[in-house]
Amino acid sequence: MEEKEVKKDIVNRLRTIKGHIQGIEKMIEEDKECEDILLQITAVKSSVDRVGQLIIENHSKECLLKDNISSDEIDKVLKTILKFMK
Repeated sequence: MEEKEVKKDIVNRLRTIKGHIQGIEKMIEEDKECEDILLQITAVKSSVDRVGQLIIENHSKECLLKDNISSDEIDKVLKTILKFMK
């Protein structure tokens, strides 16, 4: 996927997440069932994780595929990935 397409995909996913969060707020205000609210929260968490994965994937490709990459740059990319995975 091209960088422009990746960026568009990420922005669209973030907008969807924002909509889900607004839906969760409304569910809480309307005293919806706890199980239903937690199900929506789980969906948001999965969506946020997917956005992070897309960003990490795109960033890693950009950094690791360039010529003359230093071991320091590789370490930085790996540390970023590990931080995200925690």
